[in-house]
Amino acid sequence: MRRIQAGTALSAFGLGFTVPYLYIYVSQVRDLGATTAGVVLAVFAMAALVALPFTGRVIDRRGPLPVLVGAAVLASAGAASMGLAGSVPAAVLSAALLGAGTAVMQPALATMIVWSSDASTRTRAFATQFFLQNLGLGIGGLIGGHIVDESRPGSFTLLFGIEAAMFLVLAGIAFSVRLPRSLSLQEARPENAEAKAKGGMRALLGNRAMVQLCVLGFVVFFACYGQFESGLAAYGTEAAGIEPATLGTALAANTAVIVVAQFVVLKFVERRRRSRVIAGVGLIWAVAWITAGYAGLGDGSQAMATAAFISTYALFGLGESMLSPTIAPLVADLAPEAMVGQYNSAFALVKQLALAVGPAVGGPMGAALHGPYIVTFVLFSLGISVLALRLGRRLTPVQDQPSLVSRSRVVTTHKPAEQMEPAA
Repeated sequence: MRRIQAGTALSAFGLGFTVPYLYIYVSQVRDLGATTAGVVLAVFAMAALVALPFTGRVIDRRGPLPVLVGAAVLASAGAASMGLAGSVPAAVLSAALLGAGTAVMQPALATMIVWSSDASTRTRAFATQFFLQNLGLGIGGLIGGHIVDESRPGSFTLLFGIEAAMFLVLAGIAFSVRLPRSLSLQEARPENAEAKAKGGMRALLGNRAMVQLCVLGFVVFFACYGQFESGLAAYGTEAAGIEPATLGTALAANTAVIVVAQFVVLKFVERRRRSRVIAGVGLIWAVAWITAGYAGLGDGSQAMATAAFISTYALFGLGESMLSPTIAPLVADLAPEAMVGQYNSAFALVKQLALAVGPAVGGPMGAALHGPYIVTFVLFSLGISVLALRLGRRLTPVQDQPSLVSRSRVVTTHKPAEQMEPAA
């Protein structure tokens, strides 16, 4: 598990190292123009949407390790070629390799965590993964920002070269992992496992709880992550008069809250129903959007507007730290053990769709329709609470509250043996 989590941190570090500077690199440093930069970013996202539908079946048939190694090598090739790309075709091809590789890593790492944990430890394992992802993204972006220099193309080549090396290190770590083969996992792979996997999508769509979770996940990612660097950023600069540099401070506040609060929040979350925790996140995010509304539509000073805007990102971070121990392990708990990879890949696909649609819808609204933008996403946040409570009705008690498993084990462990045997 420690090696898997180290791989998570490395993959996040690689993304944070270069992705924030991809637009500037293509449009200005390589002088390929803003249109080409937009196409490159679109291809980066679309490559994930193309690769993910096929990823889950391969994970379930071949295991997550070879998939992770292949994805890391693919991402490394994409990063290395992007650092040398001097033409439009080269930049587009590099973005496709990098986007597909980094996207496939997500369900592969998630499946490895599932294989190395059980219901009682999975919540903490996914919380740790989320913590390391944010830490890796933050550190990668910070170090990358001190290396890049728009006047020196070689600094970007160095940046992408280091990223390529990080992905190769990730592949090396993956090679060293020996996943546990517990009895439950062996039993989850009977002779007809491949036949079950062929009907994977049909079986997944027949799981009403999983379908509801995917709908909930789309709304979550659309209303939060899909707005961070598009609609909410546009709203802040246009309506609240926020300086561009303040956006970086707001994102730093978001990461800081996650890093500081993650394991404090985890103690609170572990003993409560997942559906109610997610419903609570919806309420917190509704308050965050109302705070953003005050920043842009209130009558306070610019300093108050700035403080409110930064607080919005901090409140989002608090909600994210509550989501990480709930949604990802719930996907695993809903999946038949022979289809864990397909369930993880399907949920990753939902996330990518939300991240593609979110900026397209939120960007224009945040820039021009300030009042309707805030009202819309307050309603979306409240919708998260409603969807979460409805999902809770379809979950078993243990799926909704995994701590019940550990409680039952404690009772069994401490029960005297004499009470277990009938009198002679």
